[in-house]
Amino acid sequence: MTTAYKITEHHYDMIVVGAGGAGLRATFGLAHKGLQTACLTKVFPTRSHTVAAQGGISAALGNMGEDDWRFHFYDTIKGSDWLGDQDAIQYMCREAIPAIIELEHQGVPFSRTDEGKIYQRPFGGMTTHYGKGIAQRTCAAADRTGHAILHTLYQQSLKHDARFFIEYFALDLIMDADGACRGVLAIDMAEGTLHLFRAHGVVLATGGYGRAYFSATSAHTCTGDGGGMALRAGLGLQDMEFVQFHPTGIYGAGCLITEGVRGEGGILRNSAGERFMERYAPNAKDLASRDVVSRSMTIEIREGRGVGEHKDHIHLDLTHLDPKDIHEKLPGIAESARIFAGVDVEKEPIPVLPTVHYNMGGIPTNYHGEVVQLKDGNPDAVVPGLYAIGEAACVSVHGANRLGSNSLLDLVVFGRAVANRCAETIRPGQGHKRLPSDATDRAVANLDRLRHSNGSTPTAVIRDRMQRSMQDHAAVFRTRETLEEGVRQVREIHASFADVKVSDRSLVWNSDLIETLELQNLLGQALTTIVSAENRKESRGAHAREDFPDRDDATWHKHTLCWADDAGNTRIDYRPVHMYTLDDEVEVVPPKARVY
Repeated sequence: MTTAYKITEHHYDMIVVGAGGAGLRATFGLAHKGLQTACLTKVFPTRSHTVAAQGGISAALGNMGEDDWRFHFYDTIKGSDWLGDQDAIQYMCREAIPAIIELEHQGVPFSRTDEGKIYQRPFGGMTTHYGKGIAQRTCAAADRTGHAILHTLYQQSLKHDARFFIEYFALDLIMDADGACRGVLAIDMAEGTLHLFRAHGVVLATGGYGRAYFSATSAHTCTGDGGGMALRAGLGLQDMEFVQFHPTGIYGAGCLITEGVRGEGGILRNSAGERFMERYAPNAKDLASRDVVSRSMTIEIREGRGVGEHKDHIHLDLTHLDPKDIHEKLPGIAESARIFAGVDVEKEPIPVLPTVHYNMGGIPTNYHGEVVQLKDGNPDAVVPGLYAIGEAACVSVHGANRLGSNSLLDLVVFGRAVANRCAETIRPGQGHKRLPSDATDRAVANLDRLRHSNGSTPTAVIRDRMQRSMQDHAAVFRTRETLEEGVRQVREIHASFADVKVSDRSLVWNSDLIETLELQNLLGQALTTIVSAENRKESRGAHAREDFPDRDDATWHKHTLCWADDAGNTRIDYRPVHMYTLDDEVEVVPPKARVY
């Protein structure tokens, strides 16, 4: 098989796949530690989806009032609905403070207070004194924080001589007979050539799989390529049933309106003009956690209090805010509302609807970013040579529901953690072991099969069916009927991929082929998501079942692991939630009712 395709071989200490916030923080960190590092990315680094992150990045700096990382720790556990691993959450919240100071020193142009400190705004679920007060914890660069961070990290990566392979699409992980990751096979999309990247470690920083759904805030590049490669390598994915809907996607367009708008005083209103969140979350109101706000909006619409001709969305009102504050703190939002909704935010409300935004599930890892699997009864067995960070990973710091502004933090803290871990465990320039001659055969065979697939169904048709089925059956509210029908449909759609038609047989800039490879990645994750959701008979965080409305800690306080093979066969197992901390600096937070 490999004779038909010439493969160019490259040798590095570390390979990072993906150049978003997590990938670039790891790339820069690894290069800074003296490891020869290459970063593969299917889009130009500053076009990665992190560039669209608006609201900010959380850290208990205390610039705008009293704060403590232990309050942040508590809020994150409560936000996770007690499915987050408390050792990893402690690591993230404590390391947030030095990680943000580092970003500032590297050149991130944060907005400033009058005293010149980093400006921090309130965000949903972020409190002081363990739920008693509202915290201003989210460090912001106006409403373009992701843009500021991404550009800074790319510049720092270049400064430290990291090597970039831009517009390279990662096809598959190269695993050896012992289950260790030894590299990755990729295609240079511009030239149509295959490249084998050998490394002592591969970091998957490929982002989420939001495009498995019809309406998502994710870019069209968010096809979960890392998760797809992990499934094909025989690894299980964790907590895939937990998909976050952001309360405020622009109605019809799906374009994100940051939670920062509500942090700055924006109010959600129904058709009667009522601030309805006071009924659902009397303390936090519009700044309750995202799953709570999304469900509250959905109930308002269901009960006939939606706005617009079809009463099928909600208004986000900024008209009472000072125009000066809007121009200073939310300039991008005013622009997005004008372009995508035809609305002048100073005079009229923005039409919004809950929209798929973030995947809490992903490739299971520990807080060093090392991929872990269930092996011989050990739930934390490390997969040698394989790391995952960012939305592609499940650390699990977000558990069943992520708090806003914890995602940018997750990228930076665990990108940094991987670099630190690899610096401890890998000697720069050490030799590579020989790979068997057939190491790339499976990956090349998959590429060749799809390139020449001549079925009757175009890629776009299968993708559309998958997206609509996921939107209908794995949404904000779930029932046994919708989930069982969803499992049946998604299994059928997954099987129909065997009949896919690729009309372009070339290798050079073959977007038809690349979209088919992306669809293969999406289908595996759509399947594990709906199967895991049907399996979990409780409501927790973003997974809200009307037939099982309560959280069931006795039965379901555990992480789901789900495997799916090429034929669509799935298998489920479990890992325990880490109910312990790293040290005695903070105490374990035991489960209790989650109210805002």
